[in-house]
Amino acid sequence: MSTWGSLYFQNSVSPVMEELIFFHDHTMAVMLMITVVVGYLLLNACMNLYFNTNLFEGQELESIWTILPCVFLLFIAFPSLRLLYVMEEMEGYEMSIKVLGHQWYWSYEYSDLGFKMFDSYMLSDNLSMFRLLNVDNSLIVPYKTNIRMIVSSMDVIHSWTIPSLGMKIDAIPGRLNQLSFMFNRVGVFMGQCSEICGANHSFMPILVNVVPRAEFLGMW
Repeated sequence: MSTWGSLYFQNSVSPVMEELIFFHDHTMAVMLMITVVVGYLLLNACMNLYFNTNLFEGQELESIWTILPCVFLLFIAFPSLRLLYVMEEMEGYEMSIKVLGHQWYWSYEYSDLGFKMFDSYMLSDNLSMFRLLNVDNSLIVPYKTNIRMIVSSMDVIHSWTIPSLGMKIDAIPGRLNQLSFMFNRVGVFMGQCSEICGANHSFMPILVNVVPRAEFLGMW
């Protein structure tokens, strides 16, 4: 979870989040290169006292400052496209979980291991360890299991989000959205609704409890 004063991502708990952090670092490296090149050119132009009054065009210079930005953009675009396809990959999932957004709580449904459905409400502040983040019924999922999540809404648009998982999926009335994920750490991970959905939008926490597979199967 996020800590006070943190300026970076939360610790990764999924392969997708690790890829997102790597892509962020890669993009920052490209941006640093652009900043250094542009800064050098500006500084050189400001410090240079010589100029040519007969210079009206420069085809080579125009070609360079057209091609060079295209190269920088390609260095960002190709990893981004690859990551988008990886995030949309839906093959090989081992179980499905359905999520329904309501004003202002979440409903979860396990349909693969026997039908079970429950609602998840935020706990009041005096009962909660983490303000606005604890719930009465958490979503329990097995460790290192490829899970397909199907998300929809019963009223307005919501968004089911776990930052450390690198997952954000909109819950839209009348539409089913799906996403695949896998936790590579055991623990408790938190998130909140990330789409403004009404007066109590900030009171829709998400709590996921990741347990070993044997313990998860023993619950059924």
